[in-house]
Amino acid sequence: MTDENRRPLTSRNSAWAARLASWAVAKGFTPNQISQASMGFAALGFLLYWLSTTGGFLQFLALLLAAATLQARLVCNLIDGMVAIEGGKGAKDGPFWNEAPDRVSDLLFFAGAGLAVGRPDLGLLAAALAIATAYIRELGRAEGFPPDFSGPLAKPQRMAVLTAGTVLAALYATHWTLTVTLWIIVAGTAATVTRRSWTLIQRLKAR
Repeated sequence: MTDENRRPLTSRNSAWAARLASWAVAKGFTPNQISQASMGFAALGFLLYWLSTTGGFLQFLALLLAAATLQARLVCNLIDGMVAIEGGKGAKDGPFWNEAPDRVSDLLFFAGAGLAVGRPDLGLLAAALAIATAYIRELGRAEGFPPDFSGPLAKPQRMAVLTAGTVLAALYATHWTLTVTLWIIVAGTAATVTRRSWTLIQRLKAR
């Protein structure tokens, strides 16, 4: 990963992120290990969404914990790049581990949310669209263009919507709230795929 290919994130300049990245470097964690850990949080999130189908207090607790794993995944996504670039710990195979775990995480989180509301098809549709946004971005980069991180629902926004929807679902009308959340993500991510595709086509035509 190079600095010009990083997603612009204001949280990267925060004091807590700098401290956490410094701690990870001091403890000897590599960027690849942190990226791999994000898949672990996604797998835990999938399990928690599945457990939420039991109802009652366990549903409430499982959904709140699932929301926490979503945020933990984002922290891993933030810190791995900081350890790689600011910490000087990047590896030759870093580009693979920077991208592949994200696609696995997208699949696990959205598939889990779909299972939680009895709509695995909806969860898989959200996952497929999320993966497509990354595909279009990387296709453009392979063609020599700057990476397109445009929205309206790029990864940080998708995760924010899913986190908020999951927390709300723990508190109120679980099935309805989480279903609406997934439909919002599907619509917003489809718009993102369309926007990035149009941008790439225009860039290719103008080249």
